[in-house]
Amino acid sequence: MAAPARPLHAVPNGPTPLALKARDGTLLHADQWNPDARGRAVVFSHGFGQTRHAWRAAATTVAARGHRCIAVDGRGHGASGWAADGRYAFAQFADDARVVTAAVGGRPVWVGASMGGLIGLVVAADAEVAPYEALVLVDITPRWERAGVERILAFMRAHPEGFETVEQAQQAVTDYLPHRAAQDRAPARLEKLLVRRADGRWRWHWDPRMLDMVSADAGGMDGRLHEAARRLRIPVLLVSGGRSDVVSEHTIEEFLALAPHAEHQRIDDATHMVAGDANDRFGALIAAFLERLPAGGRPPVPES
Repeated sequence: MAAPARPLHAVPNGPTPLALKARDGTLLHADQWNPDARGRAVVFSHGFGQTRHAWRAAATTVAARGHRCIAVDGRGHGASGWAADGRYAFAQFADDARVVTAAVGGRPVWVGASMGGLIGLVVAADAEVAPYEALVLVDITPRWERAGVERILAFMRAHPEGFETVEQAQQAVTDYLPHRAAQDRAPARLEKLLVRRADGRWRWHWDPRMLDMVSADAGGMDGRLHEAARRLRIPVLLVSGGRSDVVSEHTIEEFLALAPHAEHQRIDDATHMVAGDANDRFGALIAAFLERLPAGGRPPVPES
C-alpha cells in the first residue's frame, strides 16, 4: 500500500543561498529549500548548459511536501566558478557531486537531468554502497540519440560573440524552444541565464571552453555508463519527455533491460527539457516517487 501523501508545508521565504567548495577550490553555488525539514534530502543536478534555476518550481513543489531540496550550479555554469585553466572533464563533475552529497549528509535522493543524471548514475554505481537512497534520471539513458545532443551543442556554440540586448538572446531561445508558453519568454526571466561582459554584450552563463571537452569526454563513456546501469541497486525512476529527441523508445527499453527494477514515467508533451516544459507535473511525479520510498529508505535491490 502506498504511503499517505505528506501534508503541504508553507515555504514562505523561498530558497536560501548555499556555497560549497570543490576539492580543487572551485566554488559551487546552490539554492536550498527547507534546510530543517524532516523529510528526505533531495539534490537536483541540472543538464549541460542549464543552471540551478531550472529546478525552482519543481524544488518548491517537493519542498512543500516536507523535504529538504538543494539545487546546485555545476562548475562552469551559472554562479559557480569556472576552471582557471579552462580544463573540464566528466570526472571533475562526478567528484563535485560526491562533495555536494557529503555536504548534504546522509543518503539524499539524486535528481539529475541529462548530464546531471549521467553524473548521478556513475557516482551511484562506482561506490561499494551507493551514496544515494534513490536516483531519478530526467530524460537521459546510458545511450542517447546523438542527433538530439548535437542540436543542444549547436545551440550552445551559436552566438559566441554574445548579444547586444537581452531581447536578442530571448529570440534565440524562442527559435530553439518555440513550443514554450509566452510567459516563459519574458526577457527578465532570461537575465538569470546571461552574464554581461566588460564589452557590454550579454553572453550565456556557461564557460564556452568546456563544450568540446565535456562532450567528447561523455561521448566515449558508453561502456562505462551501461555497466553503471547494470550495477544499480537502489530505487530508480526514469522520467522521459514524449517529444524528446535525446532519448527514444529504443534507448529507454535498453536501459530498462539493464536496470529492470527501474520505474519509467513519460510526460507525453514534454521535450528533453522536461522540468521546464511541465514543471507542475514533473514536480508531482518526483513528490509521488518520494512518497513510495518507505520511511528509513528501501533496502538495496538484490542481485538478480
